[in-house]
Amino acid sequence: MKRLTGDLATIAAELRQEQLDLMAQNTDVEALVRDIIENVRQNGDVALRDYSAKFDKIDVADFLVSRETIDQAFEEVTPEVLVALENAKKNIISYHKHQLEDGFIDSPTEGVIRGQVVLPLARVGVYVPGGTAAYPSSVLMNVLPAKLAGVKEIIMVTPPQEKFNPAILAAAKISGVDKIYQVGGAQAIAALAYGTQTIPKVDKITGPGNIFVATAKKQVFGLVGIDMIAGPSEIGVIADDSAKPAYVAADLLSQAEHDKLARAILVTNSEKLADAVEVEIDKQLKTLPREEIARASIVDNGRVILTDSVDNMFELMNLVAPEHLEIAMDNAIEYLPKIENAGSIFLGHFTSEPIGDYYAGTNHVLPTSGTARFYSALGVYDFVKRSQFTYYNKDAVIQATKDITTLAYSEGLAAHARAIESRSEGKK
Repeated sequence: MKRLTGDLATIAAELRQEQLDLMAQNTDVEALVRDIIENVRQNGDVALRDYSAKFDKIDVADFLVSRETIDQAFEEVTPEVLVALENAKKNIISYHKHQLEDGFIDSPTEGVIRGQVVLPLARVGVYVPGGTAAYPSSVLMNVLPAKLAGVKEIIMVTPPQEKFNPAILAAAKISGVDKIYQVGGAQAIAALAYGTQTIPKVDKITGPGNIFVATAKKQVFGLVGIDMIAGPSEIGVIADDSAKPAYVAADLLSQAEHDKLARAILVTNSEKLADAVEVEIDKQLKTLPREEIARASIVDNGRVILTDSVDNMFELMNLVAPEHLEIAMDNAIEYLPKIENAGSIFLGHFTSEPIGDYYAGTNHVLPTSGTARFYSALGVYDFVKRSQFTYYNKDAVIQATKDITTLAYSEGLAAHARAIESRSEGKK
């Protein structure tokens, strides 16, 4: 892992530039993705079949995954995995149900009623990667908040395969997905955004994917909603002398094994801990099944930063705004008020980040690349919209006419003013 030293501003600037560099990689896919989206928009299912044959090496006769295939997959999953998925589902629901919100109505003056109604989205598309990046936990994390929000129809898309990962289809059944279509990549995002002869257009697209999927989501944003523009996974750990090096190393590697571009950052005020963690990382890497990926991540993007105070540790990590943030300190919950920017926060020596990935119920779809400064974890609120309503009777309009028309005329919008004046004619 590379060590960074210097003043906080210099270190923060270097880390931010590294984030930007990672986000800028593979920008050459932009044009390719744009062509794929336009082809799907123009040619629908024909384009999807062509891309499935080209990229997935599979001729797809029917995009819709049958109920029989889903039920068979459910039977193939081991009882232990099904129990774990059901328990995770309970935790996700018990956490996310607190995010449900009501509308409101008030009457500030006589003759005026105003308020807000909270309405679910009609149809949502969830992208689920295939192959080695197929994570049933992500199905639960994307679908269950949408179900709680009251979304009327949830569609899942996943790349076509000779044999689907049964846990993916089981998770879809457990969480309540309405339909599953076998289509992947940028073409799947285009199909969800524009609709095809088979796949209906959705209102919002969520779910993780590779650079082609992420780029496609970015390009269709505006036509449909998306959860966020996600970059490589990342973890930040704030630790002091009370931390156990083996725990810290294991947690840094838990994200490094995702992707060679993943980032693992340790900020500490203990040089002894920093040295010990580096030794532990090297030791643990040697027995890790995904050693090649994790080692590349650690070597290229792993960072150890030494600071001289607890306050500086938190100040620096707030500037980084990591996707996952662990506080490996005694009485960690006492430091919660010091955290300003983080996707998901894990407190204490035993709260390893994978607890949030799989089980605690908090969502693992999180803002990356410093976007925790303005984005939040996926939740029920991402699957609703809020509509305002207003009612004024004639007396209330007359009372407000002067203020409204004064503002309208000051902006040069006479028709706005006249629309109000027409209703206050014959006023007392």
